[in-house]
Amino acid sequence: MKKQFSNKWKASKQTRKQRKYLANASLSLRHKMLSSNLSEDLRKKYARRSFTLRKGDKVKVMRGEMSGKEGKVNLIDIKNMKVTLEGVQETKKDGTKRNIIFHPSKLQIIELNLDDKKRIVSLSKERNNKNKATKENKSGGKK
Repeated sequence: MKKQFSNKWKASKQTRKQRKYLANASLSLRHKMLSSNLSEDLRKKYARRSFTLRKGDKVKVMRGEMSGKEGKVNLIDIKNMKVTLEGVQETKKDGTKRNIIFHPSKLQIIELNLDDKKRIVSLSKERNNKNKATKENKSGGKK
């Protein structure tokens, strides 16, 4: 197996290679991997299945002991691929509260944080591109 990271790698059935790909991935690729699926309302609105998580997004926990709880994304650790939520904490035995760490695949985005103008622009561009593609498919392509 090669030692260097390969951008051309697509998929493998071997879990050791999958783990190696994740462990050696660059931060820009890890940021793309930090995505969660959208709620049904947002899927219809944005015509997308998932989005990369950003600070300020409102999410719902889908798996584990905390399933069903909602909170805003408080901290995103790209290097370790971890997310903490503002409203979801556990109490330790000594009474102090501790943030619970979640993997983004276990979360569902309920509300997007649209404070960033680049995020809004990318959404509108994608919608326009998809609308053009569907119109071309319905009409049978360009003439």
